Amino acid sequence: MSLNIIQMILVVIVAFLAGTEGILDEFHFHQPVIACTLIGLVTGNLVPCLILGGTLQMIALGWANIGAAVAPDAALASVASAIILVLGGQGKAGVSSAIAIAVPLAVAGLLLTIICRTIATAFVHFMDAAAKEGNIRKVEMWHIIAICMQGVRIAIPAALILAIGAGPIRTLLQSMPTWLTDGLSIGGGMVVAVGYAMVINMMATKEVWPFFAVGFVLATVSQITLIGLGAIGVAIALIYLALGKQGGSGHGGGSNTGDPLGDLIDKY
Repeated sequence: MSLNIIQMILVVIVAFLAGTEGILDEFHFHQPVIACTLIGLVTGNLVPCLILGGTLQMIALGWANIGAAVAPDAALASVASAIILVLGGQGKAGVSSAIAIAVPLAVAGLLLTIICRTIATAFVHFMDAAAKEGNIRKVEMWHIIAICMQGVRIAIPAALILAIGAGPIRTLLQSMPTWLTDGLSIGGGMVVAVGYAMVINMMATKEVWPFFAVGFVLATVSQITLIGLGAIGVAIALIYLALGKQGGSGHGGGSNTGDPLGDLIDKY
């Protein structure tokens, strides 16, 4: 698929916003489901990009910056894979290949963000010097430059992919043998499961496991819609809050460990 100049400019703008939001984390343009959907919207490929974004979002659920460890770059993975999906012109059939490409791109984006953060450490010294001078506008200027640098690190790769054109991308994707595309599809599904397992591993506690079990059992009931599951989730949350208030009231002289529901469960 070929894009006109306006669509290319809009895609680069989305890429820039995704890069800045990877640091600001205010409007979540860097989240795969949002970045891919916006690219699909401006390029006229909303449904395939929405499917891609939703799948990548499940993978990215387990990506988090913990301490000095920097997570893979969801922004670059989302933007680049969505552009490749659009340029490939395969529609929904190209989602599996785009997902397989997204994971290596996320690792490459990790290297780019580390480089940008290393450069940004010099900006901190510039801001310290400006603060000593009492020049607040200069401090703000360096803040803006540092944020824009994060946006450029996504916008430049996006522009390079767009500059290559649809022909090479389509040839590359169509030349992939069936056994490889099927394998990538299976591998992509496994990566989604691993990403969700990472989330469970970080959140799992003895108080949360029963809710996980209830949720997975209910998800197997095909007659329950997403709205129904949402209503059940709200009801369970209200029950949790009600039990939490009872557990924190100190009835029965039990100790308060900071987890009201846990204290209540321990009494029984």
